[in-house]
Amino acid sequence: MRVLLAVAALVVVAGAASVSLEELEFYAWKLEHGKSYGSEEEEAQRKMIWLTNRKLVLEHNKLADQGLKSYRLGMNHFADMDNQEYQAMFASCLQSFNTTKTRSAATFIRQPGGAALPSRVDWREKGYVTAVKNQMTCGSCWAFSATGALEAQMFKKTGKLVSLSEQQLVDCSGRYGNNGCRGGWVEKAFAYVKDNKGLQSEDSYPYENKEGKCLFNPQKVSATCSGWGFVKDEKKLQEAVALKGPVSVAIDISRDTFQLYKSGVYEDQFCNSSNPNHAMLAVGYGADEKGQEYWLVKNSWGVHWGDMGYIKISRNKNNMCGVAKYGFYPQV
Repeated sequence: MRVLLAVAALVVVAGAASVSLEELEFYAWKLEHGKSYGSEEEEAQRKMIWLTNRKLVLEHNKLADQGLKSYRLGMNHFADMDNQEYQAMFASCLQSFNTTKTRSAATFIRQPGGAALPSRVDWREKGYVTAVKNQMTCGSCWAFSATGALEAQMFKKTGKLVSLSEQQLVDCSGRYGNNGCRGGWVEKAFAYVKDNKGLQSEDSYPYENKEGKCLFNPQKVSATCSGWGFVKDEKKLQEAVALKGPVSVAIDISRDTFQLYKSGVYEDQFCNSSNPNHAMLAVGYGADEKGQEYWLVKNSWGVHWGDMGYIKISRNKNNMCGVAKYGFYPQV
């Protein structure tokens, strides 16, 4: 309501002065996302980037209106960042995978003769998924992906959905090869929880958006982990999501279309399926009204990005953005 009133006031002013539609939109966007800048020069620079992104969004959405694109873009809180700056913000979030390494996880194998997989799965509907979180400026996507998968398995085991502590993983799992806000691996997070004999809740060990001293309290454990499984193609990912629950996945987020994604089934021919660089959580799959298959994926950038914090990534399209290249789920 505050944004609408402010824009309405500007529209009145615009009637008596030369105020462009773009200026009105930029002002409303700043209010919506709480943006402020240190100087007039910085604001002018950000506005130019914002206008460039606005043009991209408008042109893309015209194609979507014509049925030529399967998803829409939007002016989210990354709209005043150019793509290089956006990529740099998350560059260290997920450390490079060692593709020659023998994984300590058990490869997922579905038992033969089982029932047919459901055509649609959404674990949110069954209470397995916590609210969308926000990693902010810390490169801790790996921790958010790990907690999301572990939250689901603990709910499956206990019937209680408890938001788990990413901060504990950031602060305490360094000796397993994770580097706090400078990146890590989901499987290393699971290994830490297993050996540490527990992970605290978000309430008892809240997120700080920075690395700190390890403050783990074994008397406040809310989750445990006995091991983890590994999937590496879309068929196995579908089986794991359907039969096990939400799965931690790694995805290439580098494209400007991902940066500004709003809704629909995402696919970008230039997305890199070989080198994913961001950890997320596959919480389901299905197909839209046109029959286009998708993965339903939870991100950790807050509800102002994507479709209330989620994205639908094209499924069975040559492993779009590497979504099924490195999938992990915890065992509890």
